[in-house]
Amino acid sequence: MPYASELRSRARAQLGGSIFANNWLLLLAAWLVESAILGALSFTFVGSIIVTGPLMIGLSAMQIKKVRNADSNLNFLDMFYGFTDGKFGNNIVLGLLQTVFLFLWSCLFFIPGIVKSYSYAMSYYVSLDRPELGANDCITESRRLMNGKKWNLFCLDLSFLGWYIVGMLCFGIGILWVIPYHEMARANFYEELTRQPEVING
Repeated sequence: MPYASELRSRARAQLGGSIFANNWLLLLAAWLVESAILGALSFTFVGSIIVTGPLMIGLSAMQIKKVRNADSNLNFLDMFYGFTDGKFGNNIVLGLLQTVFLFLWSCLFFIPGIVKSYSYAMSYYVSLDRPELGANDCITESRRLMNGKKWNLFCLDLSFLGWYIVGMLCFGIGILWVIPYHEMARANFYEELTRQPEVING
């Protein structure tokens, strides 16, 4: 697994190398739209259930496509892919199961909830790569992929701490630019993870 600095470097290049590059701003816009939709539906539990999984599938699709085709441009409409990929119901269930499982683990104590969040972190990418899998199977496969790799992802996330602090110093607005950078680095983590034969076949 590459160092966090290498994954961040790849993510910056894929986003255009500048916080004002088109791809960076496009992914930022997608995350803002996702947040706005979830915020607007936060008053209704059913509404949040329906859109969370499909939206996360769409954002994951945007990111992994860019990771795998560096010469392409991000397509904003891909953020709605989870509504049109023929797995809409499965995507809803995937989002629901992740929410419920993490809630239940967090009820036990804070730390188990964090650990499980890393176990489930690749579920949406797994769903994109393995469309034949059901929602629970995607979570199970994510757990398998992340076995022994949760610390690596934690270190990657921790490496963004300085960026978030700087973002907070910019009246908090700067954090908005860090989120797409961070998530693109996580997409690169998944891509690197699935390239490892010992993980895929083990």
